[in-house]
Amino acid sequence: MKLVTRFEAASRSTAQLHGLFREAFNAFSVAPRASQERQDALASLENIEAELASRMPGL
Repeated sequence: MKLVTRFEAASRSTAQLHGLFREAFNAFSVAPRASQERQDALASLENIEAELASRMPGL
């Protein structure tokens, strides 16, 4: 999976972010341990989660 940067995440709609999160989660779960693909998927999950959290009202 291609790394989703925080900048890229900020330019997506909330619905798109949820779809990307699902894709990143699936990529993370099937990637071999200690692989670059797994690291990219984990970083993508963190970036997407941070962007979604920043959009939550009251947080």
